Amino acid sequence: MSLPPMEFDPITLCRQINERSPTGGLFEGDRANLHPDSNLPWRISPEPFWLSPEQFRYLEQLGDVLHQFYKSSNQLYHQSVKGIEPNWIREYLDRGKPGEVLEMGLWNRIKSQLPMVIRPDLLLTEDGFKLVELDSIPGGMGFTAQISELYAELGYDVIGGARGLIDSFYTAASSASKVEDPNFALFVSDESESYRREMQWLVEQLVAAGKNARSAHPREVRFDENGLFLQGEGESEPWRIDVAYRFFELFDLKNIPKSELFTYFAKKNALRLTPPPKAYLEEKLWLALYHHPQLKEYWRRTLGKESFAALGSLIPHSWIVDSRPLPPHAIIPGFDIGGQPVNDWQALKKLTKKQRELVLKPSGFSDIAYESKGVSIGHDMPEEQWAARVQQALDRFEHQPYILQEFHKAARRTVRYYDFDKEQIVPMRGRVMLRPYYYIIDDKPQLCGIQALVFPADKKILHGMVDSAIMPCAVSAEKSGL
Repeated sequence: MSLPPMEFDPITLCRQINERSPTGGLFEGDRANLHPDSNLPWRISPEPFWLSPEQFRYLEQLGDVLHQFYKSSNQLYHQSVKGIEPNWIREYLDRGKPGEVLEMGLWNRIKSQLPMVIRPDLLLTEDGFKLVELDSIPGGMGFTAQISELYAELGYDVIGGARGLIDSFYTAASSASKVEDPNFALFVSDESESYRREMQWLVEQLVAAGKNARSAHPREVRFDENGLFLQGEGESEPWRIDVAYRFFELFDLKNIPKSELFTYFAKKNALRLTPPPKAYLEEKLWLALYHHPQLKEYWRRTLGKESFAALGSLIPHSWIVDSRPLPPHAIIPGFDIGGQPVNDWQALKKLTKKQRELVLKPSGFSDIAYESKGVSIGHDMPEEQWAARVQQALDRFEHQPYILQEFHKAARRTVRYYDFDKEQIVPMRGRVMLRPYYYIIDDKPQLCGIQALVFPADKKILHGMVDSAIMPCAVSAEKSGL
């Protein structure tokens, strides 16, 4: 690790990070209580979040595990469609999706294609990491890249380096295309408007480095018989698109201008659309399917012994909240209350506060299934409210499945940040979530950067907020235990 120049005290470091950040930052965030002098909608730390060498090695290896999990999940879905594996698997994953979306997921042209970016949300607990979500259309790449570059320029040896999240993004897009030096376009929809600035910044950095890249709104795309292109004002020649990164959700397709052009040319193989339009791969249901006893041997066989064991300790016990009644002799596998097996989800409504250390969340294909929307934490609400959320999940099963997960408490770690009011560095004891970004390059995951979020200790739902600290990660055996 290389340390910043000695003449830079922590206050100066934080002020430099703030001054060198775009006004307003690249992340929308909650600005209601933001100090007027702060350019970033979070607390600024004078240093990265420190990981131990062991934690870093674990996260490096985790990319291969998660990539294999995607491959095995993709195969399982197709084998369920063909009848090789049980049909109930695809029935769960297809719920609530219109026919055209289901059809896209079965195109032969994209059968083996997987997301270009993998980003898990990992709680740092006293027992290691716990996976709370696996996102294949993640935000945060742009602003994480921007702050990684700032901390690196100040002398810190951040994981991924100053431009790991920038240059490797185009490299991953290139490896997904059969065209040398492809034209790469990143499209952000209205529904994802809060991420537009960071995605535009990311593309601007690629262009400055000489890459063939553009950012655009879907409505700007044009077409001819050969494919899609962009053509700016004053340009005489069309700019043909080889690879298109869709920063929009499939549930929102009806609101995406010209969405049919993206899917039409992707089906014709005249465009590499990434992530591929496979709504079934974007479901949280996979976390519950991993723990399903009837699929244990499948996962063990396709993942291999080491990856199977790694996921077993990483993925919290999870269940699909299925409203269909069970026969008297059946139980919900692996779920009990006070040692007593459970036969009916209605039993969830009368749990004690201690027994309600559970998380209820919508699985996917919905505007409430991301950014912690729709998440309910049992012991953080009154019994009546929890019972209503359980009933809501049961009522929505046919068109919006939910999963139930064991709640794991994030470990507390101390970080420092600059208090704009006091004009001094102050400590904060908070809970930690890590978001490593893996780019798939030549069918291999590469760890290109890690975003750390440290939240006030009293927060149960960990999501971006103005009173959290956000920073890139670096490695230090001495500092990681703080």
